[in-house]
Amino acid sequence: MKYMGRAARMQRHHKRHKREFPINLVSMIDMLMVLVFFLLVYSTEQIEVLPNSKDVQLPTSIAESQIHHAVVVIVSEQDVVINGQSVGKVADILASNDPIIPALQAELEAEANGMLKLVGLSEEEKIAAREVTIMADKELPYRLVRKVMATSTAAAYGKLSLAVLQKPSELALASVAKN
Repeated sequence: MKYMGRAARMQRHHKRHKREFPINLVSMIDMLMVLVFFLLVYSTEQIEVLPNSKDVQLPTSIAESQIHHAVVVIVSEQDVVINGQSVGKVADILASNDPIIPALQAELEAEANGMLKLVGLSEEEKIAAREVTIMADKELPYRLVRKVMATSTAAAYGKLSLAVLQKPSELALASVAKN
């Protein structure tokens, strides 16, 4: 179809000023990378990763406090392990009448001597700042866990924590059910 007069001028004008605006993918990818890094850095709380032990089934709790950097003692059904090294068999420890586990105490004291972050504190402050996290299987007898705790205290550790799996509290479940 042939245009005449004004229609032909309008068509020529639109052909001359017709522009394609391509999407600049490089700048969009840069922006997405900044967002990903921002989310990675600021979305995670300070989470302490405990060693994964398939032998230990942790009890559950509704405790909400986070653990801190601490020496981790793993108590499975067969062994007591610290730093990946077995310090005693559970059967031998339970058979002993001694409330302290000597091999564990020696290992904990060696670990306490290696802590460099506590430089400049008094001896009492150092003891109060040292922390042990005990990962004990939920089926173990309490007297074994009590021996591990007594040994940790004897090795000059002021804070003891028991590792548990966090389950949601009743209030959190009620608020989720309400929504």
